[in-house]
Amino acid sequence: MEYFIRLLELLKMEREQDRDSYRKLIEISSINERRAAGLTWYPVAIRDTELGRGDYITVEIERTTQQDIPHQFRFGSSAALFSNHNPKENRTEGIIAFQAGNRLKITLKTDELPDWSKDGKLGLDLLFDENSYHEMRDALMMAQTAAEKPREGHLIQILTGKKSPEFNSTTPHYVSQHLNPTQQDAVNRILAANELAIVHGPPGTGKTTTLVQAIKALLQQDNRQILVTAPSNTAVDLLTEKCADEGLNVVRVGNPARVSERLLALTLDSKVAGHAGMKEVKKMKKQANELRNMAHKYKRHFGKAEREQRKALFDEAHRIIKEIDKTEQYITDDLLNRAQVITATLIGANHYTVRQRRYHTAVIDEAAQAIEPACWIPVLKAEKIVLAGDHCQLPPTIKSEAAAQNGLGATLFEKCVQLHPQSVVLLEEQYRMNETIMGYSSAVFYQQRLKAHSSVARRLLYEGDPPLLFVDTAGCGFEEKTEGINISNPEEAAFVFSHLTQLVTKLSCFYQPGNFPSIAVISPYRQQIQLLKEQFEHTPELHLYRDKISVNTIDSFQGQERDIVYISLTRSNPESRIGFLSEIRRMNVAMTRARKKLVVIGDSATLGQFPFYADFITYAERHNAWQSAWEYMVD
Repeated sequence: MEYFIRLLELLKMEREQDRDSYRKLIEISSINERRAAGLTWYPVAIRDTELGRGDYITVEIERTTQQDIPHQFRFGSSAALFSNHNPKENRTEGIIAFQAGNRLKITLKTDELPDWSKDGKLGLDLLFDENSYHEMRDALMMAQTAAEKPREGHLIQILTGKKSPEFNSTTPHYVSQHLNPTQQDAVNRILAANELAIVHGPPGTGKTTTLVQAIKALLQQDNRQILVTAPSNTAVDLLTEKCADEGLNVVRVGNPARVSERLLALTLDSKVAGHAGMKEVKKMKKQANELRNMAHKYKRHFGKAEREQRKALFDEAHRIIKEIDKTEQYITDDLLNRAQVITATLIGANHYTVRQRRYHTAVIDEAAQAIEPACWIPVLKAEKIVLAGDHCQLPPTIKSEAAAQNGLGATLFEKCVQLHPQSVVLLEEQYRMNETIMGYSSAVFYQQRLKAHSSVARRLLYEGDPPLLFVDTAGCGFEEKTEGINISNPEEAAFVFSHLTQLVTKLSCFYQPGNFPSIAVISPYRQQIQLLKEQFEHTPELHLYRDKISVNTIDSFQGQERDIVYISLTRSNPESRIGFLSEIRRMNVAMTRARKKLVVIGDSATLGQFPFYADFITYAERHNAWQSAWEYMVD
């Protein structure tokens, strides 16, 4: 099928670009640079070893210093244990089986630790993520084969636009007091759908609440196990907890991003460890370890009798290991069979523990942030798909510009919204923003259909405070600075914190530090964020509220919200170049993070040449929310 041949080509382009970028980064980086980039743990200590699956050994490793540096080590990632005495020669690869805080377990592709591991100076390198690309490629190839088969290909034909989805008109209407009318419509569309339902959830509209109620309703309708997935661990964690809150038997496959006792208790690993049958497994593992240790004592200079004894010990250890594998598989299957909901990332849905499982319904949350090849992994495991997300917010990150331009930038969610509007329900009532903050986004992205719930529509920081402000820096001489690909605006950064300081001083009359409003200062430009963070450090008046103020990129705030949001648009140049700002979906994210006050700071002379910003400035003027930065300038 041409559709999948094309996707495979695009995926190959993306993989090559990603691998090339990774290789360049690794080759030119020192161990300190790799550590700072979150790609290396060094130094590390081995805390424990145990038998893994088959003949492999699983090693528990702890990062002993530099523990506050963020890192990219995740469950399922490939990594290499190395000795810094000779890092090119002394290294052995494996797969991360568990990661929490500064500890992880890695299953090495060997049956015993190498001798060099006892000499210290150990580290762990993250390897290029071949596994995810293999899983996505295999899913596309399977979809290509299955597409031509009458039964297996039915859902594929619908998702690729060859057929139309159907709905069961006799499905009983589901009623819930917890849902508003459009959320109710979404649940009923999901229940009636034979193959496809789509929940379009703009910011603050309760998409997660709707999905969880839909999952409950599906289980009441037909008590068949449901697969719930998302591209990010954070989204999977949220759905896992919310399903558990509703009393559902949920099993989380893989590691949660946020380590909490509650979440860890819901993981498959934790449930397996707590199973009654694991007592016997521990005994058998101890026995097999002892036999292998005895066998390893026969290292050199032994005769025929010793060789036979060594072989007998290894044979017995292998027999026990096979028995362990069978018992663990039985325990795993028992737990999974009893689960109502299985949750995992898109790639994690094909983890060896659940690889062969099939479901009537698979839910893909954050589907508008997932590249299409990853979505086919859960799709192939189900007869019916529920896609949830918002294609008017940030798209997935794609490394290859060529792949993005040639079609990889279009998500399965976006395609299905266009192909099958009859499957889509837009959630129309939002519970986050003051209606003035919401209004421009509703007009541009959601056909004016978004409405503010009465509990938030007129919510303010204090009586008389304007919820929206556009501060125009035109004519103030706040010109952007360009260094290579880095763009910043030092004067604007200073102005942001001058303005924020004035606001905080005013708010201190209404709030105590303990209940002070939460504040985000965001910008699309990393270099500007760096300046803003430095400016924050040099504004001692704000340090009393340090725990209430976050400074970061717009992208890092998708899915989050704050009482007050400042956006530093940064661009100011005579040629009206706006670059990154032309991605208006990013601005939709930025402008919809604020609950009670949104302050946008930018140069109208530069921005006004672009319709989205010109219209926003007009919107601000209409709501008496336009001010010149000159009004705040101090002689």
